[in-house]
Amino acid sequence: MRDCQRGEAMAHAVTKPLSRASSWLYRLSGGRIGGRWLRGEPVMLLTTVGRKSGAPRTVPVLYLRDGENVVVVASGVGRSRHPVWYLNLEANSGVNIEIGTEEREMTARLATEEERAVLWPRLVEMYRGLDGYQLRTEREIPVIILSPVRPEHS
Repeated sequence: MRDCQRGEAMAHAVTKPLSRASSWLYRLSGGRIGGRWLRGEPVMLLTTVGRKSGAPRTVPVLYLRDGENVVVVASGVGRSRHPVWYLNLEANSGVNIEIGTEEREMTARLATEEERAVLWPRLVEMYRGLDGYQLRTEREIPVIILSPVRPEHS
């Protein structure tokens, strides 16, 4: 196994338990613990449906508000593969988000090229590490737009 692959495997092994612990603390504190990243960037909990298991999978992610929408990136810290939660979104676009104590059902979609061109600089301004992550990987880091689920009219 190449050093890069070995490093990614080790990072994945560490990320999963840290993600679970962070999600637990976030929920326990209503987002007071874990609701901000290193330089104050906002963090939310994103729950997807496992594409293989069908079980809920929750991860903390940085987010950007864009009107009523919420924008997230599947950076995977610049790893060569998309994060598992993004693969889950591809299989099922219905998600749940938690921002502090607020929970909302949302629908996820990949940003168009035009939307990405507008959103990427805003995301990098919020979290400067994203540019480095993009340089680290050959894949284009997906920008995902989460929109509120509209109640059906009867």
